[in-house]
Amino acid sequence: MKALAASLTVAAAFLALLAACAEGEVAPLTSGIEGQALLGPMCPVMREGTPCPDRPLEATIVVWNADRTKEVRTFTTDAGGRFRVPLAPGDYYIEPQPPQPGAPPTPVGQTVTVPPDRFLQVTVQYDSGIR
Repeated sequence: MKALAASLTVAAAFLALLAACAEGEVAPLTSGIEGQALLGPMCPVMREGTPCPDRPLEATIVVWNADRTKEVRTFTTDAGGRFRVPLAPGDYYIEPQPPQPGAPPTPVGQTVTVPPDRFLQVTVQYDSGIR
């Protein structure tokens, strides 16, 4: 009788573990991208000794697989343009979305390679059109 009770306990534990896996409980990713979206240039003429830094930009960004056939994730930066997005190691194309379709600023896409167990620093650039 004790052997049957022990077998049932082991079976119940196994079924609970199997159910947790089926519900998609996965360890958090330890890799991805993090950085900031910036708008620049901000001055029509650069003068030595007069700083004119790019401005942080709240933006929506789409992450695609390397050959741009599958959308992996869409996210929005915070008000300071900052983001931290977990991604599995691999190659991705980052496609910043224009704030208003067809209007400046112009987003600049880029390809990145996410290494294992690390967050890659990325700057997402928006061209203000100021020259």
